[in-house]
Amino acid sequence: MALKEVSDATFKADVADQSGLVLVDFWAPWCGPCQAVAPVLEQIAEEESNTVSICKVNIDDNPETPTTFGVRSIPTLVLFKDGQPVATQVGALPKAALVDWIHKNAS
Repeated sequence: MALKEVSDATFKADVADQSGLVLVDFWAPWCGPCQAVAPVLEQIAEEESNTVSICKVNIDDNPETPTTFGVRSIPTLVLFKDGQPVATQVGALPKAALVDWIHKNAS
């Protein structure tokens, strides 16, 4: 399952109105660490598709949503459970640490 691009306009339908876990990656094309974490998130999206959906929000194209969630630096990953933010991770993490973080906050 590919990562889903989400915009300010679609955020409510794609994230806030979803049940279960949705991980939102706030990123920008010029951000090196964002580029580094992208393939890791794609692997997690494939391997953990039964656990979590992963969406990406380009902060340059969609300034409203990051402001709403207090995103000050990128990459910022926000984990939503049943439409509510339950955990935030700022900065890129190795894959194993990200998977642990997701599972720890899933319950």
